[in-house]
Amino acid sequence: MATMKSVLTAKDKVDVRDVERPTPGPADALVRVRACGICGTDTFFLHLGGMPAGADGSMRAIPLGHEPAGEIVEAGAEVTDVKVGDRVVVNPQGVPSGIIGCGGAHGAMSEYLLIEGVETGKNVTVFPDTVPFEVAALNEPMAVARHAVNRSEAKPADKVVVFGAGPIGLGAAIWLKLRGVEHVVVVDIIPERLETALAVGADAVINSAVENVTERLTELHGRAANALGQPRPGTDIYVDAAGAVFQAVVDNAKWHAKLVMVAVQKKSDAIDLGGMLRSELTLIASQGYPTEIFEVTPELIEHHERFARLISHRVPFGEVERAFELALTPGAAEKVVVTFDGEA
Repeated sequence: MATMKSVLTAKDKVDVRDVERPTPGPADALVRVRACGICGTDTFFLHLGGMPAGADGSMRAIPLGHEPAGEIVEAGAEVTDVKVGDRVVVNPQGVPSGIIGCGGAHGAMSEYLLIEGVETGKNVTVFPDTVPFEVAALNEPMAVARHAVNRSEAKPADKVVVFGAGPIGLGAAIWLKLRGVEHVVVVDIIPERLETALAVGADAVINSAVENVTERLTELHGRAANALGQPRPGTDIYVDAAGAVFQAVVDNAKWHAKLVMVAVQKKSDAIDLGGMLRSELTLIASQGYPTEIFEVTPELIEHHERFARLISHRVPFGEVERAFELALTPGAAEKVVVTFDGEA
């Protein structure tokens, strides 16, 4: 039986194993993975050493990778939606064996990926050869960013700030500008990320390590107030793609501002609910991509050169351990994409 290499979790490092190459059934397709991004969820599982397996706190190793792009190399006899040679991006939540790379039977950080019950618009969609595989692999995280922007219901006249210039924050900035929002500010502490934010279309950036965010937002968005008349920046929408900024937003929110949380949040009992009340701050949670996974694909194709700027490192699969080391090291990389066969 043919084998392939696949990445599974280990404690704070990856475990590259030879595993059996999947055989597609009549309704399935086999994708040769050509690029796969590394996500914060992957590094979270690495820190844990897998996924919880029971009440005793034990962990089970899981196959990693949920941001793939590749090409169909086998298709079952009943498959009509795709054909061998099609270049596809994948919905990791669209197969019956569990979420790809997040506890399901399959992971996309692998030479081949089985798509069970393959169906265009449900678990795959085709993209043209004008888009490099590593840029197509941004489809899944850009769907996460798009959902946050959709949840914000931002309008052209809104003044928006995005906290966090990682892939999700930068993706949100791009979607906001493509949506027609006139003024988008990105906040981060890493100068290189702020340079990228400007390159992808942000109107202004703030380095919160050396600048006063409240003062800068007031300069950029004008002066407003909360219900008590206390001065606040005129920012309409705050997008938290960083985490740990909830209270800072409450402290800055004007009357009827919105906060969209897309970053993973830590538990806290120190949030000033009274501050939220004084601003009638609307809290909007944004999780995943209920409808956006392939909604984003046409614009990702159209603007692929712009989205390509989000990728800081392209690492061949033969050096996958180095790729995960970069992703695990805070501030070492913006977006790491692993490529296969030395091509992208």
